Amino acid sequence: MSSSNSHNLSPAGVLDQTQWSELQKAIAPLSSGQLTWVSGYLAGLAQSHQPVAVVTQEAGQQPERKLTILYGSQTGNAKGVAEEYKDFVEQAGITAELFNMADYKPKKLKDESHVVIVVSTHGEGDAPDDAIELHEFLASKKVAKLPNLKYAVVGLGDSSYEFFCQTAKDFDQRLSALGASALTERLDCDVDYDTDVSNWREKVTELFKAELKSTSEARVVTMPGVNMAAATAQYNKKNPFTAVLLDGQKITGRDSVKDIRHFEISLEGSGLQYQPGDALGVWFNNDAAMVARLLKALELTGDEEIQVADDTLLLRQALIEKMELTQSYPSFAKAYAEATQSSELVQLLEDKAGLRQYLSQRQVVDIITEYPGKLQAQQLVAMLRPLTPRLYSIASSQAEVEDEVHLTVALVEYEAFGFTHRGGASGYLSHGVEESGEIRVFVERNDNFRLPENPDTPVIMIGPGTGIAPFRAFMQQREAEEADGRNWLFFGNPNFTQDFLYQVEWQRWVKTGLLNKVSLAFSRDQQEKIYVQHRLLEQGEEVYQWLEQGAHLYVCGDANRMAKDVHQALVNIVAEHGNQSVEKAEEYISQLRKAKRYQRDVY
Repeated sequence: MSSSNSHNLSPAGVLDQTQWSELQKAIAPLSSGQLTWVSGYLAGLAQSHQPVAVVTQEAGQQPERKLTILYGSQTGNAKGVAEEYKDFVEQAGITAELFNMADYKPKKLKDESHVVIVVSTHGEGDAPDDAIELHEFLASKKVAKLPNLKYAVVGLGDSSYEFFCQTAKDFDQRLSALGASALTERLDCDVDYDTDVSNWREKVTELFKAELKSTSEARVVTMPGVNMAAATAQYNKKNPFTAVLLDGQKITGRDSVKDIRHFEISLEGSGLQYQPGDALGVWFNNDAAMVARLLKALELTGDEEIQVADDTLLLRQALIEKMELTQSYPSFAKAYAEATQSSELVQLLEDKAGLRQYLSQRQVVDIITEYPGKLQAQQLVAMLRPLTPRLYSIASSQAEVEDEVHLTVALVEYEAFGFTHRGGASGYLSHGVEESGEIRVFVERNDNFRLPENPDTPVIMIGPGTGIAPFRAFMQQREAEEADGRNWLFFGNPNFTQDFLYQVEWQRWVKTGLLNKVSLAFSRDQQEKIYVQHRLLEQGEEVYQWLEQGAHLYVCGDANRMAKDVHQALVNIVAEHGNQSVEKAEEYISQLRKAKRYQRDVY
């Protein structure tokens, strides 16, 4: 760069050195799209004459104690609850700090006076990845007693699973065992948690207020700006953007045992930004034919007026747009059994393992058809869960597709009890929305699944089936950035000829040199089934070399089987090729996770 150009970029005469340094730190993590938005926003600030109120603290008025809010989240729900609670307590006058558990030093707990923990559970009672270190620390011998700590725990889970809110239960039990005091009973939330969380936060905030409410006097100063509420407004789970479905096509072969679809959705006009690794939330409608079958089984017309929260609407509309029908869950089975006095269903409820197996194979309409009964319309609605959006790993980078977002979705479709059954969101995307039709979406950030900041860092991507989605986004991003880091893909599916998702794109990246290695595991192309963990073990020596050279490792896909098998394979690789004991190998992998070099997006 010439000296004249350097002079033009100098902050001299405009910003002092401290301001320049703070500005550089603030913009460093931003993408090109985000920088463009910020530049426009700052230009608006400079040109506007409307004052914006900014609250500041008078010197010496900082409250001595604060509330620390820690969250561990696999899909973003716990993060959302924690962020909303921070806003809520601050409006109540309490100073609060919010941390992802992955970014919180566990030893700091001994210095805390008041803590709120919001944590989800996934798999077989497992802690989400960003909560693992703190979860393990509290069970270790390293942890100090915490007699001065007061806490509250919120667990998010799904009562359909055996280990409902297990991670929250663990945190509660471990904190109590260390001498900490629970300010209120632990809240275990099912998938429809909004009302429970709202009631809980009102109650617990009153308990925190007496000790933590700030006595500082805030003063309001003005600065030139734009309307902050308008400037920071964004689409989210509760306020989704109505997007347009541009394209949807099957990308597995005619004879494949899987039906996997590629969808392209327009975000034009939304201002929505996402990064590789993020997820897209999709709201959907239930299939009208399924709803008609359910109404017929209960001898209801669908024209009955019912109440859902504060809304009055017809039953048919509520069942299509508001209620969870494609997933069965114990709370419905129990309520339905009690209302219909079905002795057979009551007996089934007593066998928890048998009930889980029964529900896994049936939708709500199947239970009603198998055990006929009569219900009032409002009675039915009270038994059902509110419909919740589905999250899909984003399969594109905005550096490549700009104001579009791409998804890779496996259509859940099967014949049972004389009818075709489909998954809620996958069926809606595949059959319920026409091209150019509208679909309500939002971006769910996932800061625990990010490409390395240094583009020269090598990455290993392990993603069988639809787990390949975020890695397509990774490659588009690295190509756009002209990243020099090496890339290695492990991909598996049943058959090479039918199920090699995005094959042409991966071949092109191999040809251009962007993708350095591909290890494929097509399980049904030979007599012995081969999966991605087997390919990892076969390539173990080189995998270990990459890790020793600083590679970041990513796993996306099934949590219960694939991710656990891959994890065990990695431990075996480190033990064998690093000449370490299994215990040392486990610690090696744990250190990778703590350094954010081993990241998982599992479901």
